[in-house]
Amino acid sequence: MTTYKEFYRRSIEEPDAFWTEQAGLIDWQQPFERVCDYDRPPFADWFVGGRTNLCHNAVDRHLKDRADQPALVAVSTETGDETTFTYRDLHAEVQTMAAIIRSLGVETGDRVLIYMPMIPQAVFAMLACARIGAVHSVVFGGFASPSLASRIDDAKPALIISADAGSRGGKIIPYKPLLDRALDLVTIPQPPVLIVDRGLAEAPLRDGRDASYATLRSAFAGATIPCVWLDSRAPSYTLYTSGTTGTPKAVQRDTGGYAVALAASMKHIFRGAPGQTFFCTSDIGWVVGHSYIVYAPLITGMTTILYEGLPTKPDAGIWWRLVEKYKITGMFSSPTAIRVMKQYAHEPIFASDLSSLQNLFLAGEPLDAPTAKWINDALGTPIIDNYWQTESGWPILALANGVGTSETRFGSPGVPMYGYRVRLLDEESGEDITVANRKGLIVIEGPLPPGCIQTVADDDARFVSTYWSKFGGRYVYSTFDWGVRDEDGYYFVLGRVDDVINVAGHRLGTREIEESVSGHSNVAEVAVVGVSDALKGQVAVAFVTVKDRQAIACAEDATRQRQEILKRVEQSLGAIARPAAVHFVAALPKTRSGKLLRRTIQAICEGRDPGNITTIEDPGVLDAIAEVVRPAAALKRP
Repeated sequence: MTTYKEFYRRSIEEPDAFWTEQAGLIDWQQPFERVCDYDRPPFADWFVGGRTNLCHNAVDRHLKDRADQPALVAVSTETGDETTFTYRDLHAEVQTMAAIIRSLGVETGDRVLIYMPMIPQAVFAMLACARIGAVHSVVFGGFASPSLASRIDDAKPALIISADAGSRGGKIIPYKPLLDRALDLVTIPQPPVLIVDRGLAEAPLRDGRDASYATLRSAFAGATIPCVWLDSRAPSYTLYTSGTTGTPKAVQRDTGGYAVALAASMKHIFRGAPGQTFFCTSDIGWVVGHSYIVYAPLITGMTTILYEGLPTKPDAGIWWRLVEKYKITGMFSSPTAIRVMKQYAHEPIFASDLSSLQNLFLAGEPLDAPTAKWINDALGTPIIDNYWQTESGWPILALANGVGTSETRFGSPGVPMYGYRVRLLDEESGEDITVANRKGLIVIEGPLPPGCIQTVADDDARFVSTYWSKFGGRYVYSTFDWGVRDEDGYYFVLGRVDDVINVAGHRLGTREIEESVSGHSNVAEVAVVGVSDALKGQVAVAFVTVKDRQAIACAEDATRQRQEILKRVEQSLGAIARPAAVHFVAALPKTRSGKLLRRTIQAICEGRDPGNITTIEDPGVLDAIAEVVRPAAALKRP
């Protein structure tokens, strides 16, 4: 058996031969002529000249051998619904959805914005777009109207697909009113809207703009819509991710490279095989949901579980009962979900038969060693950490146990995956760090492997300036994460170097939150930082100076203003972006040149040494921040 070390070496030293082999894991309507075109760095074109289709590889090609095998199992503990779609069923539903989308004017190359809860029609919509060559852009259902509006304006979709409502923890979340308000805010012409009515909330249709999915499904049931064969380099989807400028970036993914990358990752990293069942507990609004709820399991010929609900409702054993019921072989979740579950350790949550479960994969945020050890001991199943980003589309660091078994080291996501030329660089000099256990910036030498970001949609210049320009003429992709590497090549991720924070696996730009807070009439200045949190990994904390100190002179007034600020963030960005705390301070720490010292604020919040502060304008400001932070920290102590 090939060792992983040899497997990785081939991917780096013989990339054409290596990726040609991996490309054999999917169907091609027309073979590619060139494996990788890197003539215009940092832009990489994979499988040049080849033609394929994501939907064909995820659905159609399995009809011959597994038409009656379950493809999609949709489980909602919110509504009590549990529905199984075979590959034959999925093929029919996706064609019907494709016919509906076409009837509403969508053509190959158009963008379709999807704003939906975790229901089967969301998956049908994604696959239907892929089938006809439309570019889908899924927006997380937790975003509020202004955030949704900004993404609609940027995407300029030919169609929006949404639903009446979602549900979480028994609370109905109306989507249609949020969408209507967003469309009232946009500057582009109103696109048509397709609404899936679940009967959870009022969702009146606007004449001339909105269409009923149920009505059109009846009209187009049984439709035959062939796959459109696309150039490997054709965009498959865009997905918005938070940036440091306050303006979200639309990460653009190709078609052929993405299909190959997912097929290979499911085999080599996630150890999935046709006929098995995979359960990814993420949301389709995030990249993990795109890659490992929808495309990768289906491309592999597996059964995939789509879950709407909490990990602790009706009780903390619900996921594990699903493992037993559906004989789940691979499961992918987040460290936060496991930390939540750990609070129920006194209950018999693992009483189900878990003998089918071969691996539990955890990603989305750093996995702390105590949590990893707890769930490892509880399940008796290998726990595989992995590190990646919206931009990469599949793991950068992990353990490829489908190639050769590697040792798990709690606290480390593993080693570089095949195709990734991962380096640690000194942030100041840009020189390679070759010694063990020295902190540096995690970067990847170009070309990025198949499946990674093509560009920022409609903005090649932003793609280059954001990711590839930190070290001048040397084309290395910056992950914006600190890391160290031990003597055996295992990486440990230490946190961000920019102003993006990770709250329970959700990536949030602090600039977006700051802009929302600063919109309050009494806010003069604001700094938002990410602070370590035992449960969520990080939480946002806001420090605010006000224009009128009298407005917060008493505790009651301060509380009222604090609630107004929090409500403003929730209304403009969504509850997911709501800061865990808002502290009023007299001044914010700055250098003498006026640069805001966010990392210094973060260090104080976390009880760490703020480091070199010789450039600070007024050191007394730090003492004042420490004073307001200390009572809040004391309240959290057990």
